[in-house]
Amino acid sequence: MERLTLTLPTMYGDHHVVEVRRILLEMPGVEEVYASSCFQVVEVAYDPARLDADAIRARLEANGYLQELPVPVESGDAAYGRNESEHVFRHTTAYEGTQQVVSFARDVNYTGRPLWPCPGLGVIEKVNDNG
Repeated sequence: MERLTLTLPTMYGDHHVVEVRRILLEMPGVEEVYASSCFQVVEVAYDPARLDADAIRARLEANGYLQELPVPVESGDAAYGRNESEHVFRHTTAYEGTQQVVSFARDVNYTGRPLWPCPGLGVIEKVNDNG
């Protein structure tokens, strides 16, 4: 039995751990899977006669777990004077000691889905019962 340890940047919640374990344990040759959303690491024990490390990586890549987690980066462009149809990522905080308000904003391209991608939990498709 061999062990493979991989960093999975998009495994950031416990529901991802459940999904990664399910995905890997369905593969013939996988014996054990230890996964941590806290450390974003998975360790897979597998039989090299039945499965190779590249197949494990390919399966995780196909399910979106090996990509980098996209994080919005603030641009410095002001968000004032925009119309309501534009989506803006905004953060504002007020400091009691100085009584100053600091804020920043950024355009976020709306794609009809949540901002943060969630591998393994894609769009649910409705099944047509009529065949």
